[in-house]
This record gives sequence, C-alpha cells and structure tokens, in this order.
Amino acid sequence: MIQNLVRRSWPAVLVAAATACAFAVPADGAAPRSAAGAVAPAGRDPAHTDVLFIGAHPDDEFQSLATFARWRERSGRSTGVVTITRGEGGGNAVGPEEGARLGLIRETEEREAVGLAGIDNVFYLDKPDFWYTLSAPLVSSVWNGVPEQPADTLARIVRLLRATTPATVVTMDPRPFDQHGGHQEAARLAVEAFRLAGDPTAFPEQITDEGYRPWRPSRLLAQNWGFDGPVGPSCASARLTDPHTGLPVEGVWTGARSGSSGETFAQIERNAARRYLTQGLGSLPATVDTPPGQLPCEWFTVLARAGEPVPAPVRDQAGLRPLYAEFRDWTRRVEMPWLADDAQPGYPAAPATDAPALDRPPVVDGTAGPGEYPGPELPLRHWAGQDCAPADCSATARLSRHGDDLYVLVQVTDDRMGSALDALNDCKRHWRTDAVEIGIDPRGDSDDTSTTFKAGVLPFTANGGGPCAERDADNHQGPAAGTAPGLTVASRVTDPYRGYTVEVRIPLSDLPAAVDPERMTANVLVYDSDTTDRTGGSRLAWSPFGSAQADPYTWGTVHLPGYTPAPGGPATAPRIPTEAARSQDSPASVAQSERLGVPLGAGPRLPG
Repeated sequence: MIQNLVRRSWPAVLVAAATACAFAVPADGAAPRSAAGAVAPAGRDPAHTDVLFIGAHPDDEFQSLATFARWRERSGRSTGVVTITRGEGGGNAVGPEEGARLGLIRETEEREAVGLAGIDNVFYLDKPDFWYTLSAPLVSSVWNGVPEQPADTLARIVRLLRATTPATVVTMDPRPFDQHGGHQEAARLAVEAFRLAGDPTAFPEQITDEGYRPWRPSRLLAQNWGFDGPVGPSCASARLTDPHTGLPVEGVWTGARSGSSGETFAQIERNAARRYLTQGLGSLPATVDTPPGQLPCEWFTVLARAGEPVPAPVRDQAGLRPLYAEFRDWTRRVEMPWLADDAQPGYPAAPATDAPALDRPPVVDGTAGPGEYPGPELPLRHWAGQDCAPADCSATARLSRHGDDLYVLVQVTDDRMGSALDALNDCKRHWRTDAVEIGIDPRGDSDDTSTTFKAGVLPFTANGGGPCAERDADNHQGPAAGTAPGLTVASRVTDPYRGYTVEVRIPLSDLPAAVDPERMTANVLVYDSDTTDRTGGSRLAWSPFGSAQADPYTWGTVHLPGYTPAPGGPATAPRIPTEAARSQDSPASVAQSERLGVPLGAGPRLPG
C-alpha cells in the first residue's frame, strides 16, 4: 500500500548546531559556500576533503573512481576514502596470504589504485573482514564485538566526518537483497554518521575532549550499481528516478576525456581497477574499447540534500522475512522509510527432494555405484557469472543417507580446467577455481550462514593432487581436518579433461545443530573458472535464486525419510575469524596520520 508522502525532519539541534560550518560544493565546481553565502575560509585543516567515500573493503570504491577523477579535474573537488576493513576475508588471486597479511597487501593495492584517480588519503578503521554474508546485523556484531562499544565503528566515522569536513558523502547501497552485509552496514553507518556529525550531543567527547567541531555535510549519495539508465553524454543531464525507492538518481558520464592525459575517465578507472590484483581485477582488459559515445554514467541515488533527507513515497510490504523486517525497522529509525520500498523480492518456491535411506553405505570413491543413489537427479542451473553452454559447464547432484551420514554425488561437465591450487597451503576460498560447495541448514530456519554448515571441495589440486575440502563462511570456517573431522571426499577427473565427479560423506553430527528431518534445507553449487588466474567465472546451483551461497532463505528442502536424530544439545555458537590488519603496522597509514593529524584507525585524538 502506498502511504502519504512522508517528510520528517532530522533533529533540529543537528541543523542548528552545524549551520555555521555547513558548506556545500555547487555543481559547477565554484568555491564552497555556507548557507549564508559566505565563501568557506581559506587555510583548511590538512585533513579536509570535499568528498568522502565510505565503504567496507578495499576496491569498494573502484566503480566510482571515474566519477571521483572527473570531479577532481573538472571542479577541483578532492576525495578521501574510508575503508572500514582491509578485506582480510576475501579471496587472493596472486598468493596464499590471508588474514592480516592479505589485508596489508590489499591496502597497498587500494592506495595505488585510488592514486590514479587523484585520491591521496585512505582512512582504515581496522575492523575485521571475516567472510561473505548477506547479514548487516552479523557484520555489525563482529565490527563492534568485545571489547569494542556497540557504536564504536559509528563513532569513528563521525570522528572522520568532523575531521575531514566534506560537503558530499558517498557510500554504498544499504539495501539487503543479494548484497554483501559489509556493504549494507557501511552504508547504514554512513547514513547515521551523516545525521549525527553535526549534532554536538552525539559523541560529545569528540568535541569536549578531542577538539573537533560539529560538522554537517550537505549531500549524501549512494552508489546505484544496478540502475539501468541511458548511455552517452546526455546520461548526466537526464532527470531519473530509482524505480524501487522513488528517489532521484544522478549520473556522471565516464566517456568524457581527461584534459591532462587525454584518456576517458572510464579508461582511468580501468587503469586503477587493474591494480586490485588479489581480487582478480588484473585480468580485466587493459583497454576500454567501448566508443566514448556509448559509455555509461556511474549512477548515484540522492539520499540527502542540504543536510536533509530527500523524501519519497513509502510502500509497506507484508510478510517480511527477518532480514528484511530488520532493515525496514532501521529505515524507520533513521527517518528514511522509503529505502525499504520493494526491498524484499518475490522469492520463488524453493525446490524439495528426498535423501533416500540405504541399507548399506555408499563407497566414497567418486563414482555412483549400483543402488547407491536411488533418489532423483537434481539439475544445477545457472545462478551467477557468465552464462554457459552445457558442454562448458553443467552439473547434476544426487543425495542419499545411511544412518547418521548424508552422501552427496555431484557430476560436472566442464570443457576447461581452472587453476590447480596447493592442497596444503591454499585449500580455501574455493570459488576462485573449479569447485563444488554444499550448504546445509540443519533446522531450515537460519537467517544467515553463521548457523549453517558449508563445505567447499576442490576436485583436483596442484602437482596432480587429489581433492581437498574446507569449510567456508559458516559456523566454523577452516580446513576440513579441523572443522569437520568426519567429512570424507573423493573425486574422479576425466582424462582428457571433460569434467569431474565429486562424492562427499557428511556426518550429520558435524552440523552446528540437530537435524530436523522434515525441515532441513540445503544447496549444492558448482563454480566454473575456465581460467588459470584464480578468478571465478560461471556458477550453478540446485536452488539458484539470489545470492545462492549466502542466503539460506533460498535453499531447497531435503527430507530425510525414516530418520530419527539423536537428541541434540544447544546449537553450536559460530566461530567467526576476527583477525584484522592494523594501521600501526602499515607505514603508509602511519605516514598519512602524521601528515594529516588524524589518529590511526580514526581512534580518539589524545589531548595535547
């Protein structure tokens, strides 16, 4: 139902307290002016930036670098970047490093990349990046876990707004569907910090003890990667509206040419993107070969102007799942309820199957022996990445049960072998090459994968090695030997290569909770690489809707006929990796802190 147009004022004290220090950068690039029309004072703090981007990981800004480079050259607007984590939980296409070591590598990549767009300063908040999730609340609980305060990350971003005094804040999309929970949470924090930075009663110790002043930015923009707008130079002048939220959308054309290099800003962005080597972006073509007149805009949803939210109609949705109800409640708390319009998609009916009970256990040898898998063959359909023909990537799965063990057989047709990873040091982040993933939600009621079991299997490894297995982005991530000691895997790889078969035995006792034999859900996924550069390509899934590997809502039901589970104790608490790179260990971050006077990690500024 469409409600009346809602406009709610943010706290009056926020507006009143910040009027004297609120400067907006005009679209024509003229000198910033306050609400009273006075030119902003010269001799700003060295930390000042006209635009501040707030993201979760190194490379979150890369699809906006054409915009930031153009703003800098055409209107003199400087941009700084806030990166809440260093991406320790992401993949690594160039080596085995993970955790803090990977984070410092990714910092180097990010600083080099954004430097090509004229960005000098990147502020890291030293928060941990653990694994891909769709849950903003889960991310928030990790970023602000003990001994941090519940609002620690927010306090650091408010401090950075007060230190850098931007007129424009750019962030990510806060909406939950098919979106990294870290991206959502970064955007939520940006919205909240935008509201609070000008309020002297918000984190008052930053003012009374640390010497900062309240600061009210003027504009708040959110990246809108999925917006389908016109291309060519006229895209920047089009008056467009986001079809979901009803908010205005602005574009910055990437086909304009730099006056200094002669390259299009799209090419400048491509040059920068190729610096993110660990994330596989070095494999992007070196040259943008699209004719400039056909290049698109980079799109941004306008969330706030002149320090106030841009209002839009509110459309309530009924029957919200917990993830979406929590998001709706957040939008109401920040007085932007229209952000929840159409947030929950129309979920299709999930598939269902039985795992037939067997009198004898299958032999885990990578083949389907007689009578071992009498149940239906489950087709795996395209879910993400490049679409592919059946001879390139296609797959089926079969399930069986014997006693307290679940058996899964996955047969994959593939025309090109991906990278063979080192079984000893690099059996992890399986999506980087050809792999099978099996996810199980034992009770069928999980809101995120921290209460599920997810096993990744590499069918082949380096030096002619056999399969290896690990758990990823679930209740207990890590090598299978330590996280699922009863897991057994086998594979058969064709010679000449035309694909492979993976067979897995999963003890139900390894799951994080006792199984409900009528409600257990699962998904079977296949990753097809077709490259040797440790980057993914096509993805298939039994239940392929949305973000199939990270969204237990979408998984199919697997009935276990005749199974009576043993009485189970309480569910196992998630073990989430929290190792994070620290700014104190980064020479670049230390030098930046000394140059700008902003403490490492955007922590408190000490008196004197």
